[in-house]
Amino acid sequence: MNSTDGPGAGRYAPSPTGELHLGNLRTAVLAWLFARSSGRAFLLRIEDLDTGRVRPGLAERQVADLAALGIGFDGVPVVQSERTAAHEAALDALAGRTYECFCTRREIADAASAPHDEPLGYRRYPGTCRDLTEGERQTRRATRAPALRLRASAGAETTTTIHDLLHGEVTGVVDDIVLRRNDGVAAYNLAVVVDDLASGIDQVVRGDDLLASAVNQAHLTTLLGGRPPTYAHVPLAVNTAGRRLAKRDGAVTLADLAAVGVEPPQVLTRIAASLDLAGPGEIVTLEDLLPRFDPARLPREPWVIG
Repeated sequence: MNSTDGPGAGRYAPSPTGELHLGNLRTAVLAWLFARSSGRAFLLRIEDLDTGRVRPGLAERQVADLAALGIGFDGVPVVQSERTAAHEAALDALAGRTYECFCTRREIADAASAPHDEPLGYRRYPGTCRDLTEGERQTRRATRAPALRLRASAGAETTTTIHDLLHGEVTGVVDDIVLRRNDGVAAYNLAVVVDDLASGIDQVVRGDDLLASAVNQAHLTTLLGGRPPTYAHVPLAVNTAGRRLAKRDGAVTLADLAAVGVEPPQVLTRIAASLDLAGPGEIVTLEDLLPRFDPARLPREPWVIG
């Protein structure tokens, strides 16, 4: 399960479940800048495992929106749903480190709580199914198909430290994360690690709402024989109420903005200005931004879109 040899790579990995909004596009711009400024390749992965929410044709529209801002990719896009065999091989490699879990999301939410000393405020799995007997598992299988969880530790809690270019050294307790959902599909944490390893991804740039998951993914990467990537968890775009930006907040997608006369070059200018990489109204290209880009000078607060 080692990552591929050769130069490292960054990536952008949208899910085709909704139109890309300004916050998504800003993260994509940052991912491109981080990769290109460090001499990395830049890859695209379509994360389409949430089949109940995937919308036909949306992945193509997302790629077109990215291209309209000047964001291109190296190589052939990876489609996550086509990598089932690799995900299953990873589960085989983890044999002996997993257990069946029959809990519903509601049961976990009711039972789990974040310890006061957990730096990431992460609600960890309470271990309800960790030590079931075979007889208890058989009884539960009769009414509910199990998910498969990672047994993160044999006794005492296991901690992992990641390096984040914006947040520094971040340490957290590793969770018993779900590796395979109870519908038989690879869970996000497994798929993202396996696919990053296969593509030689050594730099992950994404929203800071995913910072807590990085500790678990770094631990899983190590278990699968790889080296955890360097992370950059960037601030989200939020509305004036401080909530994560969504389509209901108005003209926040390229299509919506075009309908009110705001074209992609102006959108890129708006994104660049929010990163202190351009002045208001200054029309720029991604190539213009590259020599101006310095991760240490990036804003650390959410981007408020009114």
